[in-house]
This record gives sequence, structure tokens and C-alpha cells, in this order.
Amino acid sequence: MPQTPRSPNASADDPTRPGHRPGHGTHHGGIRDRIAGWASDLSTLHDLTDRLGRTTDLTDAVRETLRAGAALLGARRALFSLHPADGLGPERRIGLGLSHAEIGQLDTVPQASGETFPAAPAAASVTAFAAASTASSADTSPGAPAEVVHADIAGDEALHPRHREVAARLGCAASYAVPLAAAPAGRLGSAVWLYDRPAAPDPHLRRLLARYLRQAAQHLANRLELARAHAAARAVREGLLPGRIAPLPGAALALRHHRAPSAGGSCDFYDALALPEGALGLSIGSTTGPGPAALAAAGSLRAGLRAYAVMEGEDPVAVLSDLELLLRLTEPDRAATALFCYAEPPLTPDRATRHLVLASAGHPPPLVVGPARVAFAETALSAPLGMLACWEAPSTHVEVSRGETVLLYTTALLRATGEPLDAAFTRLESAARAATPAARADPGALADHIARAVPATGRPLPEDVVLLAARFD
Repeated sequence: MPQTPRSPNASADDPTRPGHRPGHGTHHGGIRDRIAGWASDLSTLHDLTDRLGRTTDLTDAVRETLRAGAALLGARRALFSLHPADGLGPERRIGLGLSHAEIGQLDTVPQASGETFPAAPAAASVTAFAAASTASSADTSPGAPAEVVHADIAGDEALHPRHREVAARLGCAASYAVPLAAAPAGRLGSAVWLYDRPAAPDPHLRRLLARYLRQAAQHLANRLELARAHAAARAVREGLLPGRIAPLPGAALALRHHRAPSAGGSCDFYDALALPEGALGLSIGSTTGPGPAALAAAGSLRAGLRAYAVMEGEDPVAVLSDLELLLRLTEPDRAATALFCYAEPPLTPDRATRHLVLASAGHPPPLVVGPARVAFAETALSAPLGMLACWEAPSTHVEVSRGETVLLYTTALLRATGEPLDAAFTRLESAARAATPAARADPGALADHIARAVPATGRPLPEDVVLLAARFD
């Protein structure tokens, strides 16, 4: 980062200033001095844009832009109001050297009339605080941002009293603001740099900042587009695969969805739903491949499974057979695993056990964990969905005592051990046996314990891992 100037209105011959030109304006100046100044400017811009280019997050990119402007202009604090012209958001205020309370105080400054650039209605502080009775433009070239300079806030009686009051409270004596825009996005928002004492930024450094901001605005526009894409993907994922499970009568539920830093491996689906006459349905599965197409397939399978469970949930084989047909018709080139568990209604309120009927299509068996036992609920072997010539495996039956937990999990949990499949199953069973009595009695605590104990120590999860625990009361 270039060295911050000692003062915003220091002499042009100050060697600490970015873009300093030795002897500029004296009889010693000449072509060599100008070339040296240009080289210094290019080096400064290169360093600043290089730092900006290494940011991948929209907020980090905004903060880096504010830091660069502060270093060039000699300001200590800054504020950016993100308010895209297309109205699609997001809208937010990001500060440099400003607390949330101080940003809140700036928001109370009334928006001035006759401003030179638009501002966010909810963030009028940027333009209102920078607006002045006189404004000057340091760069009149086409496309240059319209600057708003106020060199002495306290001394300008034309400003709104609230403007000067907030400035005095924050110790702000001067401000310099510019809008940021990029093609084809249009206006992105506005930035203002705040000074601790009266001053007007050096014209040369303002021109240098204007050149930097042209690059920064385009980078911010790209980060904004990426942030919107990520937000849209999260919204779609949450709509297709909610991050929580609704409470159900007769069972305590816990869901843990550990997302890998990068998409890979598979896309999971899961559900727990109330069925007619007090029965419960639990399901879990994975589709092959990452990305939006796999997410859409997972959402489709989850929706289809819910419908089939309501119609014929007491026969898990029929449910998965219908799901097999759905996958063949909608995603003929995709495979998926699935497990469906039907918990029959209790015959009497004081019955000590719950009868479960399970069917699996290539998915690992559930683990039953209680005070007195830890055992896999064996399921008949079957190929995954999309690979069946006909249904190959019958359903299996399990009796679960009151207070025992049925743990469903994705295959990625076993792969996270880094061990062969047999060893991974042994590791999962051992981890459950090592759970404390308190953890065995709480499905959320049990799921958390398993998520910590099963994956190899220090091994990052390359895929999403889902655990769905149901303790039957």
C-alpha cells in the first residue's frame, strides 16, 4: 500500500506523497521529472489495483477501495454506500475507521438539495455529508466522476445544522466524495472520505484516485454480480432443501448439514414429515455430481418422495420404486442413492417400542443409538436409483425402543474418514459408542458428536455431509 500522505494539503514537493514529482514547478523541473512522476503514478496504481484484484468478496473489495482512496488522499476514515442503479440490491453501508454507531449518526444527516450525484435513500449520509455549497471537479475528461468537495464543514453556515453537529461530534472537519459507476451495471453507489481537519485534497491525487476508481468500479461490479449469483443459489438451495426440519409429534429431530468450502462430490436431499394416522417418514439421499443441475435433481427427488410417502409411505419399497421411475423420466443420465424409513403409528400411548419399515437404494443403513445399544439397522442390498433393472431388495423391519435415536447420514460422512468402506463403518459405530449418555439422549448433541468424531482429524470435508437424527419418544 502506498504511504499515506502526512497531510491532505501538503506541498507537491513532499516526497512522502504518492505520485510525488521531484522539483515539479521549479526551474529544476523537466521532462525527466515528469517521466519520473508518471512512473511513480503507474507504480502506485499498479500496487493498488493488484491489492484490489486479490479480493474475492464484495465487502472486502469495497474496503480495499476505501483503504486505497484513504492512502491516496490522506484521509483517515471513509464510507461507501452500495446502492446499485438497477434496484436489485444489495444495499448496505461499509465503513473504514467508522463504528456502526458512527455510521448510524451519519445516517441522520438530512439529504441536501441540488446534489451532484444520486444516493441511496437509506444511505443519504454519503452524499448529504459530503454535499457542499460549492463543488469542484478535478477531472473534466469524459466519464470522470463528479466530485463533491467540502473543505471546511464547520465554517460553512449554508450547511444544515444537523450536518455540522454530526461532523463536530465525529471530529470530521472536511470531506471528499465521488460516485462509482461501471458499464454496463451503471451506478454502484457513492464513496466519501472524511478528514480530521479542514483541507481540500490535492488535485493531482484526486486525478490519480479517479483513474484508480475506474478500475475499482469495474471490479466492484464483477464482485456484485458474483455476490448476487451466490445469493440466488443460496435462495434456490434453501427453497429446495431447507436448512431446518419442522418439529414432528412423537419424535425429537436434529438436522446437521455441514457444507464443504467448495462444491464437489454429490448433492444431498433429506426430509422428515408427518404421515396419516400419526405415522412418521424419514428420508435421505444423494444425487451424483455437484452444481445447479444436481441441486435441481435433488430438489425434484425430495418433492417426489414427499408425494409418494403420503400416498404409500407404509410400503417404502413402493415409494422408492416410484422415485426410481421419476429419476429415469426426468434425469435419465443421473444416478442417486435414497433411503426411506416409515415409522408406524404407536398402537397405544404406553407402547415401549416403535416399529420401523425401511428400504434403501444404494444408501448406507441407519444407525440406532440408545442407552443400551449401538447397532446398524440392516437394510437389504440394492443398486442406486437409476441403475435398477427392477426392484432388487425387499424392505426390512426394525424395532426401536422409546428413547433410542435413529441416525441417517450421507455416504460423504463415510468418505470423510479417508478409509475403506468397512473401516469407515467401524469408525462410525465406535464414535457412537464413545458418545456420552447425555449425547445419546439428545439427537442434536449426538449428531454434533458424530460430525466431530468420524471425519479424519485435520481432513477438510471435500463434500457436503448431512446427518438427520430422530429420537422416538
